[in-house]
Parts: sequence; structure tokens; C-alpha cells
Amino acid sequence: MKEKLLNLLACPTCGGDILLTHATEYDDKEIIEAILNCKKCEREYKVERGVPRFAELDKIEQEKAETAENFGWQWNKFTQKDEKYIEQFLGWLQPVRQDFFKDKIILEGGCGKGRHTLLAHDWGAKEIVGIDLSSAVESAFQATKHLENAHIVQADVFKLPFKKDAFDYAFSVGVLHHTPDPKEAFKSLASKVKKGGHISAWVYGEENNDWIINYVNPVRTSFTSKMKQPTLYQLSKLPTLGVFLASKLIYKPLNKTAKPVASKLFYNDYLNHLATFGWREQHNIVFDHLVAPTAFYISKEDFQKWWQEIGASDVKITWHNQNSWCGFGEVNE
Repeated sequence: MKEKLLNLLACPTCGGDILLTHATEYDDKEIIEAILNCKKCEREYKVERGVPRFAELDKIEQEKAETAENFGWQWNKFTQKDEKYIEQFLGWLQPVRQDFFKDKIILEGGCGKGRHTLLAHDWGAKEIVGIDLSSAVESAFQATKHLENAHIVQADVFKLPFKKDAFDYAFSVGVLHHTPDPKEAFKSLASKVKKGGHISAWVYGEENNDWIINYVNPVRTSFTSKMKQPTLYQLSKLPTLGVFLASKLIYKPLNKTAKPVASKLFYNDYLNHLATFGWREQHNIVFDHLVAPTAFYISKEDFQKWWQEIGASDVKITWHNQNSWCGFGEVNE
């Protein structure tokens, strides 16, 4: 934790200022071990292994804890980097481009291993704060601790430890639909964005995903999400093999040579997109779909209501890869 992060922090319980009262270990500019105290209610929080801890997994709801455990294991296992992450990230954030990040104080709702935290920093963010409930914060901190303007915080998206109006921009990619109440998680993120700031979100779409909702979800909820993660890691290689061969040998070639034919293929846009990735990243994506205890698929109508409820203006909703929704808008409340 860098000491300047204190300027953004607030007690998630009472909103009071957070004070650094006792630091026992430093590593260059990072505070590695310390105690934080709320000036108002005197609650105590810890900085452990460089990360401020505002959520105790043994004290949160079971559904959140299970999700955090599974995704924490995933992001500490799939720590690879991929040159395609930039294109993928911008696809999820459309219409946002790289220059939008410059000189903004930014909140990332669900940072995983920190891959988007890194990109936001590289694109000129004044400060980028990534939060995650899971142990993925360990990997994210290791990936970003050398960056002067990047911060990692362990926190619950429903109880964010930040001052009101602290951020110019907030984004969440692939996280909200794994929370118990995606709309309320979205509204919580928006509450930390100043008036005139912006928010982006990418979520699974309900439209065109009937086959997942009706056939994959029952298997995920009753079986694969309850497996030990190392076992699922090995088992998930089987469906990954099918996806990998189909995307590389069928979807990619046909989209290059016979687009009219390719356009009629099942799930063409998405599987052609997956063809740009190698085995490791495709395995990560398949594992991601099987490991989550909670997953919601959001209709366009419901997604639009999220933005209405925060009083957003200039909202742009984009259909992405024929299976998901990207949203962007200005916060005015």
C-alpha cells in the first residue's frame, strides 16, 4: 500500500477517514504490514502483504465467500499475460479508448490478477485503484506494486472503502454478474464516482445465451463450481480441447475465407474471437465459465434500467460478440 492511497480511503462501515496508525514493514515506497484505523468509529483494518484488507472472508455471506475462493484460486493460477488483452479490454469498454484514462482517478470493480490495472496505469491514469474480494489481490499486488500510481485493495464491492465522489471513472469487466445482486453492485460502484464522471460495465447477456442458461448453468451450479479447484483445472481441459480445435480449425479459417458460411455457424462471433487466443487463455476462459458459484445473464432491458437508476446520461449500450452487453455513461447524481 502506498501512503497516498489514504487520500481516497474511507471506512466502509461509517464513512470516516482512515488513518495509518502503525506501520511495521516497508518495501521501497510500499507499506507491507500496518494497522489502519477509522478516525470516526475507531474500527481497525490491516495491511497485510502490501494490501489493505477491508473484507474478512470468514465473516461474509457464504455465496460471496465461495465465489471469492474459486476466483481467487483461478487468478492465482492463470497468471499469464497475453498481447491480446489490450484489444479484448477495449472491446469490453467500448466506446472508451486508451486516451480516456489519461489523468483520471479510476476505480476498478474486480481486478482479478491485475491485468486491467496495469493497462489503466500504462494509459496514463492519475491513480488506478483495483479492488477484489478474493485472494487474487495477492497476484494483482505483485503485478502492480512497482507502479507509482497503482493500488490494490481487498474489499467487498457492496461495501467499498472509499470516499464519496472520489473517482473520475469506474469500470467493471466480467465481475458484476458474479455477485449476488449485480444491479446493486453496479450502483455501489457508481456511488463513488463524482458528478460528471463516467462508469463502464460489461456483463453476460441474457439474449442468445439460452443454451448456457438451460444446459451449462445447471452443471456449473450443481457440479463443477463445487469441485476442488485443482480437479476442475484438470477436468476443464477436456471442453477446452473441443473449443480450441473448433475455434482454430473451423471458425478462424471460415471467417477468413467464407464469411457468409461462417456467419451461420453456432456462436460464430464469440468463437471466432476466442480463436485469437492460444491454449492457455482459452483454458482460462473455459475454467472461468465452470468455476463460478453465481452467474447472472442480464437482458438489455434490465441493463438499461441500471443506468436509469443512477441518473446516467449519454448512455451507450453495445451488443458485444453476440453474447454480452457493454455499457458506458456519465454519472449525474
